[in-house]
Amino acid sequence: MNRKIFCVLLLSAWTSVSFSQTDIAGGASAVSVSFPQSETTALSSSDATSRSDSPRRLSFTVNPQQRFHKSIPSGNYSGITYLGGNRYALVSDKAAEDGFYVFRIDLDSVSGKITNIVNEGYRSAGMPNRDMEGIVWFPLTGTVFVSGEKDNAVYEYSLDGRRTGRRLEMPSVFTSATSNYGLESLTYNAVTHRFWTTTESTLPADGPQAGPFKPVRNRLRLQSFDDRLHPTEQYIYEMDEPALRKLARHYAIGVSELCALDDGRLLVLEREFFSSSSAVIPYANVSCKLYMVNPSAVQQPGQLYVQQPLSGHMSAQQSVQVLEKELVAEFRTKLNLFRQNLANYEGMCLGPKLADGSRVLIMVCDSQNRYKGILRDWFRTVVMR
Repeated sequence: MNRKIFCVLLLSAWTSVSFSQTDIAGGASAVSVSFPQSETTALSSSDATSRSDSPRRLSFTVNPQQRFHKSIPSGNYSGITYLGGNRYALVSDKAAEDGFYVFRIDLDSVSGKITNIVNEGYRSAGMPNRDMEGIVWFPLTGTVFVSGEKDNAVYEYSLDGRRTGRRLEMPSVFTSATSNYGLESLTYNAVTHRFWTTTESTLPADGPQAGPFKPVRNRLRLQSFDDRLHPTEQYIYEMDEPALRKLARHYAIGVSELCALDDGRLLVLEREFFSSSSAVIPYANVSCKLYMVNPSAVQQPGQLYVQQPLSGHMSAQQSVQVLEKELVAEFRTKLNLFRQNLANYEGMCLGPKLADGSRVLIMVCDSQNRYKGILRDWFRTVVMR
């Protein structure tokens, strides 16, 4: 058996969900973890902290990942947004042209699992690809906004795929982002009337970027915008240190997506990808951690790093207060001798409510166009109760 055939046979994957439970193919395993949530979405920061009653708990249930290779094209799916009903818009960062797909995604109203996906086609802007990474639905105008990592810009599009000419007024500091660690995420919430975005890794002027032999914490600027597309609040988010300390053939670590909730909180998806440098025993691993942060809980002067967009860069002499974060879910996927379930999750959005009132989080992965027939376009849902 030659080396190429041997390596292909070795490329299979094992998937696990944290908190001592395993996501077994064909099984129904799931994981739940709780965190405090305010009882009402209308509380101000001062109201929230002055309440004496205990907040109710919200659990996260992670469903097994699924694929629908017969009904959707292979892609580099990097962002997803809910349009209403069963329709969603998705971006693929290596599509031939700037634009987005529209899919119909049906969910089981009890479990939140996906039952079917249908591709309605690609809506092209008729312009070159700009490494589209995030997409959000903007109900006030019936349009979508798409972030690009190549130009670090967020443009507005009509549902036929054409640009409207409007864009988010991005603070100039974000133009310094490196091309492969630029604007990766984008989210919008119609209750809070806020867009949010951030870079995948630390801006060059804000410090070193993490890596397998650079065990530092990436420090990111979470930037918000109002409905007029003007920049508003900015907060500092600090990632976990890299878990890996070994030579890699391919490696990436960063925040791949944000999701804004109705109560003002944000879900932050941290992702660390590794593939071995060995040509004899190929191996790859993706670790995904889903964190919750609450920007509105920061209220005392000095706790916020900055309330308005920066015109300059972070100073090493500045005392920077980072957002507190809480881990709400974690899962890992691998390519090894046993299974082929590697999933590099890059997009997520809130979907519809289930029969019991729970909310569904839908996640999509970038399969590099189903690389060499081994990687797959995985989807995963997380139910929030």
